[in-house]
Amino acid sequence: MPSSQPRPLVDLPVRRLTRDDLVPCADLSEDRGWPRDEHRWGLLLTASRAYGIDDPEGKGLMATCVVTSYGSRMAAIGMLLVAERHSGRGIARHLMDRVIESTGGVPLGLYATAAGRPLYEKLGFTAVGATERVGGPFRATAGPGGPGAADRPGLTVRPASAGDLQAMLRLDAEALGLDRTALLARLPAFADHLRVAEEGGELVGYAALWPSAESHVVGPLVAGDTATAKLLVTSLAGATDRPLRVDVDARHTELLDWFKACGLRSGSATTVMRLGGGEQGDWTRHFAPLSVATG
Repeated sequence: MPSSQPRPLVDLPVRRLTRDDLVPCADLSEDRGWPRDEHRWGLLLTASRAYGIDDPEGKGLMATCVVTSYGSRMAAIGMLLVAERHSGRGIARHLMDRVIESTGGVPLGLYATAAGRPLYEKLGFTAVGATERVGGPFRATAGPGGPGAADRPGLTVRPASAGDLQAMLRLDAEALGLDRTALLARLPAFADHLRVAEEGGELVGYAALWPSAESHVVGPLVAGDTATAKLLVTSLAGATDRPLRVDVDARHTELLDWFKACGLRSGSATTVMRLGGGEQGDWTRHFAPLSVATG
């Protein structure tokens, strides 16, 4: 008779995932109660290094984890998922050990849910910030604190063009302290809408809108100030009839209050965590990540 004992963790091989694993990755997301997000998985499986453990019973993937590298300064970890039927066996720790080893000592960052935070703390990650997710139908407001509150007639928002990429990369590097060229170069094809803000002939912000389940996600959102961030969001919201979803750096309280005045509701929160290294860039200009999977 075959043994009913779970396979020892040391015998569970970790392998690199490819675009051929897109559907099993989406199946695992759905198994954990997350949106399937095949569109986002397509980006992650090409722009990042994805790792997985196959279910020994042939039932797709047992676990996944994604690492997005930003050179020698940082790598972002995301999409650590373990199938519900295998939870509680230490598989997440087993996979994270292998993934951390693969990064070669580069500082790491991630967005932790309340359920995942204890594991990351055991691995040496420390909390350095937080995000608040807001979502729902967007209703533009023109009252106090609205996007037109600042008297800046020279500030304009328009659709991005191919010629804007280098300026976007410079602005992004100043805001985050990282070179995200490999990820952002894919943004025009990934996003349904991409906007840039200009003032005095200079690019001062950009934002993207991409689909997730029945919503549109705003991210990345990088801007010189809150007024610019509001104008970018308002422009993107006018391009869709879907509800919006945004993971906002919790320090941007003015923007969060404005989102709520526009009809969005608070949802889940995540803790920003680091292993090695400190905060880089200028957080005042980084309002929202592309995704909590990539930073």
